Amino acid sequence: MTDPTLSDDVQGLEPVREHEGEPSVGLWTSRLVLFLRLMAGVSMIKGLYHWAQVCGIGMSGSEGFTTHSIAWQTATVFFAVIDLVAAVGLWLAAAWGAVIWLMSVASMLAVEIFFPQVFDSGILTGVAEAALLALYLWLALKAAQEHPP
Repeated sequence: MTDPTLSDDVQGLEPVREHEGEPSVGLWTSRLVLFLRLMAGVSMIKGLYHWAQVCGIGMSGSEGFTTHSIAWQTATVFFAVIDLVAAVGLWLAAAWGAVIWLMSVASMLAVEIFFPQVFDSGILTGVAEAALLALYLWLALKAAQEHPP
């Protein structure tokens, strides 16, 4: 039954289906995007933590930004910026987000391994970052296998 108040053009329209004709996203790709979003949240928290240190939030006067070594100040500002940039890219699941995040993780590992006196964060932080890096690489390889060349 047709509606006499609608024109013929409107009556003949089919409903729009969101995913019709598009290839479905694979299971591993979905897991990779979920991992990237989780890492975006972690990067956001890390970036805000470093900015809190730069701004002196939650620190006494004797623990202020300027009382630390130049190496600590430089690394803190570097991670304050790069972690927030990585968080945005990871949340968008952009290719550059993962690259920035990888650079951030690799830089933090390098600081922890070669300059442990800068942050004095301990071995557990380094192990956790290396595990997250390995998990990302594994998920990226599994997701890439879903999309043959």
